[in-house]
Amino acid sequence: MKKKQNITQEFTMSAEQTLKAVRGSFIDFTRVVENPVGIAPALRFIEDGLLLIRHGKIEWFGEWEAGKQQIPAAVRVRDYRGKLVVPGFVDTHIHYPQSEMVGAYGEQLLDWLNKYTFPAERRYEDLEYAREMSAFFIKQLLRNGTTTALVFGSVHPQSVDALFEAASQINMRLIAGKVMMDRNAPEYLLDDPQRSYEESKALIARWHKKQRLLYAITPRFAPTSSPEQMAMAQRLREEYPDTWFQTHLSENKDEIAWVKALYPEHDGYLDVYHQYGLTGQRCVFAHCVHLEENEWDRLSETGSSIAFCPTSNLYLGSGLFNLPKAWHKKVKVGMGTDIGAGTTFNMLQTLNEAYKVGQLQGYPLSAYEAFYLATLGGARALGLDDLIGNLTSGKEADFVVLDPISTPLQQLRYDNSVTLFDKLFVMMTLGDDRAIYRTYVDGRVAYERA
Repeated sequence: MKKKQNITQEFTMSAEQTLKAVRGSFIDFTRVVENPVGIAPALRFIEDGLLLIRHGKIEWFGEWEAGKQQIPAAVRVRDYRGKLVVPGFVDTHIHYPQSEMVGAYGEQLLDWLNKYTFPAERRYEDLEYAREMSAFFIKQLLRNGTTTALVFGSVHPQSVDALFEAASQINMRLIAGKVMMDRNAPEYLLDDPQRSYEESKALIARWHKKQRLLYAITPRFAPTSSPEQMAMAQRLREEYPDTWFQTHLSENKDEIAWVKALYPEHDGYLDVYHQYGLTGQRCVFAHCVHLEENEWDRLSETGSSIAFCPTSNLYLGSGLFNLPKAWHKKVKVGMGTDIGAGTTFNMLQTLNEAYKVGQLQGYPLSAYEAFYLATLGGARALGLDDLIGNLTSGKEADFVVLDPISTPLQQLRYDNSVTLFDKLFVMMTLGDDRAIYRTYVDGRVAYERA
């Protein structure tokens, strides 16, 4: 009898140890919305809340008083009162091989690619170098509160192997792909249509849906892929319809003119992708700064998504993304840092730049809208809102603990902020990586501020 009792006690203790309890102030959005008017009603703020996590999933979320009885005596409560807990940030467009060339001077898109980007990406032919930089890249995401990202590798398949290896070590939700590029780039970075197909296919077999990893078919953009290679991207998408697709679209006016010259038989830039079957759900187009009216309509009709990259659009002088039009056209939008044309991994700083882009167009981006786009809106743009993006029971437990007074200036402004809206706005305009107190991935601490 005593032996049976001991076994029961050990089992109970083991079950308790799988449970994690987090207390603090929480903010998230309970549902996806179709326009900015719906964002504030979808906001959920719990000043003294409790999050229960088991096996990397959210088991229960609500008011502390309503849930505290569910915590076994043996379970330690992580107490983050005085901080703000939000869902993990979602970065819908970023290039990990460009981390080392952030802040490259003086060029717009096409010259910038030739002068800085292509030489930097050449180094990722070396697997050990790619592993070193993958580790750096993942650490930068985590120290900035990003728990999910849609990532470009280089043309080298080993660059993607290295990145997925690093992400798998912490069971991170990551989507990535090998760049397909067979023309209009240095010879040392070119593949060919058949090889890009075969290498992409092998990566899909090796990594897609392994743990929380997903694969994205990734032609860099139409100018660097021949019609034959675009056809291979289409073939991959048809053979693996549950993969993602990512590329660039209408970032720069010279780029658009170049596409029209290279693909004169197509009705504009987006039509190149569309005619190859590369629009639709889980298709994410970065930038979209200079879209034609029919292109807006096609993105909407196909359920395609846009990655809004304000920092890089300003840095390269590309132009101003029209966020209100995206809402009007019912096109899904997520935020992208676009390292390395973007100059920060930090989503708070990216939202700060998005606000300025809006101001220049007479559209003051609200703090609620900004945080929505960086969390549940981004998850929806990636087709992952059933898994991540808010703190609903059953979702994956990726979240960030923010420190609203991480600097003296933030402390000063926070003390003079009255409403929750004010406090969030100050955080997104003054916050940076110092505001990231903890980052949780798969229910575990993946980063903690020193």
